[in-house]
Amino acid sequence: MAVRTYGRVLLKSGDWTMRRLVLVPVLAAALVVAFASTAWAGSPHFIDSATTVSRSGDTLTVTGKEAGLGDEAQVQVELTATAACINGGNNHPKAGNKELVQADGTFPVQSGKADWTLAVTAVFSPSCSPPMAVVFTDVSVTDTTNGLKLQIPGTL
Repeated sequence: MAVRTYGRVLLKSGDWTMRRLVLVPVLAAALVVAFASTAWAGSPHFIDSATTVSRSGDTLTVTGKEAGLGDEAQVQVELTATAACINGGNNHPKAGNKELVQADGTFPVQSGKADWTLAVTAVFSPSCSPPMAVVFTDVSVTDTTNGLKLQIPGTL
């Protein structure tokens, strides 16, 4: 039986083979455990064609759908937007007439899909009354459970 020196460790050739036979399955099991949650979760994504945005007065409502959620029980979804009170010349009459609005909710997952609806309302003091109007910008929806973000373009 040959004896090899590796650094300060003496290994017999039979010992090295035995360690490899034990080490390979242990490493394989560790990799399976490390990546199992990702594999079971599926491939989460927003379905762009199922996302609708509507406005009623000073309230913005976003409805959407997410798929590829695998066996997750629920998802946490958050809607954020910047609301601004704009005068007839498309200007902010004063810097204080802008605020961040947000709403969030927990929605059940069924067959790997989740439907959600969130709404935010802008409230200004003093109120944003005609001829001024509320506009929403920087509108985004985030699935905080899976780290997904959907940016909704434009001014609403």
